[in-house]
Amino acid sequence: MRKTIAATTFALLALGVTESALAYVGPGAGLSLLGALWGLLLAVVAALGFIVLWPLRRMLKRRRTPGTVTAGGPQSSAAQAAHDGAPSSRSGAS
Repeated sequence: MRKTIAATTFALLALGVTESALAYVGPGAGLSLLGALWGLLLAVVAALGFIVLWPLRRMLKRRRTPGTVTAGGPQSSAAQAAHDGAPSSRSGAS
């Protein structure tokens, strides 16, 4: 607790003692910086959105598709035909 108070006091004193830098950021550099920051922020938000929504989309897709092949579940008609030895409907199959 004592270290936190000392660190906060030091930070406030350091901020109060500093002088202005008298620097100028032109409109071109400022807009470039803002554009880069917005691009980075949107990329992070999009990545997190895809990570969060991917399992939900996959679950909804499985719910909508009635004949999905699962482990031990029903086989598709092409797989069943190949298993039975019937010729496949795909072109070029021998």
